[in-house]
Amino acid sequence: MKFNRDGRRRIFNWVVSGLCFLCVVAALIPLLSIIYTAVINGGRVLSFNFLVAPLSFGFCTPGVSCYGGIGPALAATLIVVGIASGISVPTGVLAGIYLSEYGKNRLGRSISFFTDVMTGSPSIVVGLFVYAAFVYFEPRLAFSALSGSVALAVIMIPIVTRTTEEGLRLVPNALREGAYALGIPRYRAVVQIVLSTGRSVVITGVVLAVMRAAGEVAPLLLTAFWNNNGFTGINQPAGLLGPLIYMDAESPSPYLVAAAWGASLILILLMLGISLAARIALRKRFT
Repeated sequence: MKFNRDGRRRIFNWVVSGLCFLCVVAALIPLLSIIYTAVINGGRVLSFNFLVAPLSFGFCTPGVSCYGGIGPALAATLIVVGIASGISVPTGVLAGIYLSEYGKNRLGRSISFFTDVMTGSPSIVVGLFVYAAFVYFEPRLAFSALSGSVALAVIMIPIVTRTTEEGLRLVPNALREGAYALGIPRYRAVVQIVLSTGRSVVITGVVLAVMRAAGEVAPLLLTAFWNNNGFTGINQPAGLLGPLIYMDAESPSPYLVAAAWGASLILILLMLGISLAARIALRKRFT
């Protein structure tokens, strides 16, 4: 009986391990397919000129690449996403800290509920809300880099908030109790011990939020709109990579379609670089 019991356990373990492996493979197939397609279709247009040159409209000019470039859109994407991150990351982290450490009340439960609602809201609804708000309060900024940044920040805040809250709740209460027993004020214990211990989840949430914002299209079409020169001012429309890919992919020009694939590959590589940088940062301890 003992042998049969151990044999069944081993067989069950092999079966479950095999199913887990198959699930991992099934999850990797779409990801690898996307990367492979982007590399095959976009790799042939990659060059230094493609990264820095101005946009093309699908016409070949002697001595100039037919595919044009994405320099203005790439710079505008970095600027607008950077502004959105400056708004959303501090707000989301502080909100997550409040929900985890101080939010055991009606206000905390209300914030948590609305955070869940915002996380599941379609991005185009967020863009429409921000556009309507700017039209009501400041119509001159309705189509601007500022309104686009605000729209992306609204999308990013619930992601950062939820991941920060869950990450800090994973920190053992024994660390908090030990800090309180040593006479450390609660705010210092939260910042120097709890937040430091859960920093890996917090940084992961920030990276996910940045990736989500960098690839958005729908809210930017309603807020940042479009500008062939990329970023020309915080109060002017801005042309970002997401809308550029959307418009070029719908173009009848084969050169613009190829440029859309190249821009997609650059966006993937940019997100990969951010993810790798975050992982490298996680290896270093806070001093």
